[in-house]
Amino acid sequence: MAGLAVFALATSLSGSAAEAKGCLKGAVVGGVAGKLAGHGKAGAAAGCVIGHHRAKKKG
Repeated sequence: MAGLAVFALATSLSGSAAEAKGCLKGAVVGGVAGKLAGHGKAGAAAGCVIGHHRAKKKG
């Protein structure tokens, strides 16, 4: 989870606020979905990447 926090911080510093929000929102959704499947940390990391990509695509 520390790696996710570092990634979120780096994203917020280097990208727009929408990209950081996309990462955080994706991490929450992915973490919950991953937790149900027994892979919470992997789900959060994947959710962050997907959320970041979607936020960047919108802008």
